Amino acid sequence: MSIHPTLRYDDPRAAIAFLTSALGFREAAVHTGEDGTVAHAELAWDDGDDTGLVLIGPRRPGGDRFDTGPAVIYLTCDDPDAVHARAVAAGAQIAMAPVDQDYGSRECAVTDPEGTTWSMGTYRPSPGRP
Repeated sequence: MSIHPTLRYDDPRAAIAFLTSALGFREAAVHTGEDGTVAHAELAWDDGDDTGLVLIGPRRPGGDRFDTGPAVIYLTCDDPDAVHARAVAAGAQIAMAPVDQDYGSRECAVTDPEGTTWSMGTYRPSPGRP
């Protein structure tokens, strides 16, 4: 089983541009409607031998039971300082500067233009780990 966070954005195309330029995601798939707007996208986060996917879609007028609003997403990486510097250079809002946590992880966080917080760190959660 896999887990794939799904995020809704007012402007999915701008979110994709931000996430690829600021954080280093890559476009795995982008599907557009007849009018050219993004209907569904899959962005890949590569972490060594592991690849995770986050799904991006538009907010729907009149409400959407699957639109939960901004979220906090954690990304594992070997060098959070480098990801943080890249994000800041691309205009990301700093939520937490790089810091060494007491549990041994190096972590930082930025917020995207629509309010989702992207936290990056060296800690790699694992099933069965306390």
